[in-house]
Amino acid sequence: MNEKEGEIDLLAIGDIVIDAFIKLNDAHVHCRIDTDACELCFRFGDKVPYESVTVVPAVGNSPNAAVSASRLGLNVGLVASIGNDKHGNDCLESLKNEKVTTEYIAIEKDKITNYHYVLWYDIDRTILIKHTEFEYKLPKLPKISWIYLSSLAEHSLPYHLAIIEFLKNHPETKLAFQPGTFQIKFGAEKLKEIYARTEIFFCNLEEAEKILGIEGKDVLTLSKGLMALGPKIVCISDGPNGAYLYLNDELWKIPIYPDIAPPLERTGAGDAFSSTITAGLALGKSPLEAFAWGPVNSMSVVQKVGAQAGLLSREKLEEYLKNAPANYKANRI
Repeated sequence: MNEKEGEIDLLAIGDIVIDAFIKLNDAHVHCRIDTDACELCFRFGDKVPYESVTVVPAVGNSPNAAVSASRLGLNVGLVASIGNDKHGNDCLESLKNEKVTTEYIAIEKDKITNYHYVLWYDIDRTILIKHTEFEYKLPKLPKISWIYLSSLAEHSLPYHLAIIEFLKNHPETKLAFQPGTFQIKFGAEKLKEIYARTEIFFCNLEEAEKILGIEGKDVLTLSKGLMALGPKIVCISDGPNGAYLYLNDELWKIPIYPDIAPPLERTGAGDAFSSTITAGLALGKSPLEAFAWGPVNSMSVVQKVGAQAGLLSREKLEEYLKNAPANYKANRI
């Protein structure tokens, strides 16, 4: 266990899964001209060959954040639930190897550890998901500097009330919130106390529109709208167009960190971005310094299969920053 004096620098809370990456070549992508939606297509009612399968344990938004922060040098724990099965044991072993403390992970008898199938085509993926209905409970916790809250299943709304109660009783603990699919579907009103207690908030451009019910990609409007919900800092990512940080009535933009090679696949790029910025803040960096950290880890993650293999050590991340091109910097807009 990677702790100091019983304290945890960052505690990630969220569902844990195993991803099985099935690499496809015999497929194509069909995009409709009337919407932004694209579809992954392969032959129906036939035997479709695949190139390979790569199984990656202990992933998911919050486990990815835990591993990211641990590699950057923080004392990290994870609150999650697994089944009493081989896949659950594989997750525990993987986390222990990453120096993430696992004592807050609940093992539920007769439950199945979440297992997702990732259809990997070209550099992108479509994920087949199924969430086991675990009994969410917040364990007894030590002193915590940061909580990183992300994706939970659709029956988790009461669990958020327990998290809020912990935060009320521990005002020294800061909250980073990167909402998952169901947390966005809950709506900002049902999670208003979470938003109000958030130190730094992360989402992408499309998620910001959904949360606010706004059609239009004006980043300043979206940033102000999200901040009005309560977060002190708002961070919005926009894929290859870079990312934005809104703080103290100022909007900043940073480009992506240049790829060192063509991306292999993009799973976990957003998690790497958000968790690395949070880790930077937990390590004492200013918001703008931490903001520059995020895209570096995102660049590295897409060079590997899965969300964790490419996550960097602090030494390697700082080496990339030292060698960054002159135009890699945050600019006020």
